[in-house]
Amino acid sequence: MNNSVRNTARLIGAGLRALLVLTVVCGVIYPLVVTGVAQAAFPDRANGSEVRSHGKVVGSSLLGQRYDKGTDKQGNPIPDLRFFQPRPSAGLGSNRANGVNTQYDLQVSGASNLGASNTDLLKAVRERKKWVAETYGVPESKVPADAVTSSGSGLDPDISPAYAQLQAARVAKENHLPATTVRRLVTRHTDGRTLGFLGEPRVNVLELNVALRDLARGQGEKG
Repeated sequence: MNNSVRNTARLIGAGLRALLVLTVVCGVIYPLVVTGVAQAAFPDRANGSEVRSHGKVVGSSLLGQRYDKGTDKQGNPIPDLRFFQPRPSAGLGSNRANGVNTQYDLQVSGASNLGASNTDLLKAVRERKKWVAETYGVPESKVPADAVTSSGSGLDPDISPAYAQLQAARVAKENHLPATTVRRLVTRHTDGRTLGFLGEPRVNVLELNVALRDLARGQGEKG
């Protein structure tokens, strides 16, 4: 009996010591080391890839967001055409403003999970294509795919250079800027394929809009 008690006590003691050591190593030392390395080597990424404008955090370069100017009578957001619009966001909700860019809610991120032959999806794509064509004054055949389809997460921060350039003339007009100036701004904010061959060329909408706002303010001060 005494040996059984001693063995049990020894096992309990060993378990508690292992728990203490693993708690210190995995719960304290490891997180501190990883955090320290991340802050030293990749401070921007470690802190959420924040984008700042005039000293204020305006978002993350990893997450898309909406650019609206209020809502219509049905409560749907109205896109603010002074800014470049991101690609549509399916989210997990059903609300749409003119069929384009209405979600970007971190709490309901995700895809619509609708198949390519789903009638609701096809209707939404047609509505979006019509809205983009009418808003930016281009034929529907010139509307790029990312202007009418959402990403898997619904939070894609990038659009294609084609969609950005398509919006440039209208954005320039809304901000009283020369179209050529805005097109050059898009070109400067176009990133190529990762490592030269991965993915597609892209434009980060938030970073582009921050630069656009600074450009519009500068022109206003000159005027």
